[in-house]
Amino acid sequence: MCDAIYSGRGIVAKILVIEDEANIRTLTEMHLKRLGYEVLLADNGWKGLELYRREHPDVIVLDLIMPGMDGIEVLRQIRSVDLHQRVIVVTADSRPKTEWEVRALGVSEFLSKRVFGAFAWGHAQAPSQDPTPVIYTPAS
Repeated sequence: MCDAIYSGRGIVAKILVIEDEANIRTLTEMHLKRLGYEVLLADNGWKGLELYRREHPDVIVLDLIMPGMDGIEVLRQIRSVDLHQRVIVVTADSRPKTEWEVRALGVSEFLSKRVFGAFAWGHAQAPSQDPTPVIYTPAS
């Protein structure tokens, strides 16, 4: 059993994953739950925004390439109401122009799905080990 990761509210940190690819969404959920996070899932941008407004997650893991409302539009919508929401972009679109555009919108991190997938699979299949506890402190 791993140590829980706490938000600034003294509870397990809540992470919203907005990802249209079911296998990546499921893998991400498994990995984050194993680390002690509460995980919320959305399979498109519209559902992601709905969950964001209702659940107020501590961190959002956001795909950019999705049908309907893409991740950049989701990020713009979030930034229109919250400049400090922590957002980690995980995308197959690793072009410098795309990274520059989302960094200009204030993402916390920009990761390639190739790198993220290799990291997550490696940890998801590794023997269970207690990670060093991480205390999450929301931006002021």
